[in-house]
Amino acid sequence: MSPMARAATPAAPRALRLFGAALLLLLLVPAGRRAAGAPVAAELRCQCLQTLQGIHLKNIQNVKVTPSGPHCAQTEVIATLKNGQEVCLNPEAPMVKKIINKMLNK
Repeated sequence: MSPMARAATPAAPRALRLFGAALLLLLLVPAGRRAAGAPVAAELRCQCLQTLQGIHLKNIQNVKVTPSGPHCAQTEVIATLKNGQEVCLNPEAPMVKKIINKMLNK
């Protein structure tokens, strides 16, 4: 093997590591741009990483309450807004409890 070939060989794994790190960074950047209170699309873990304390009832189209279970230790409340956006609500917040009661009694 020539001296030039030996010098180029260690650079190849380093270039692959840099490429892998850049690819990972590109995949993680969009994940960091989630709106506060937006649910995470995953089946086997909690969907709500952050919750809102409430939202005006006139903006809500539908509310889904998911009880705690093996996928998540806490009850999750996901409201679908009239504009199609989904937001997570704090199930312990007094305003959210009122929203759930009003939606159930419709």
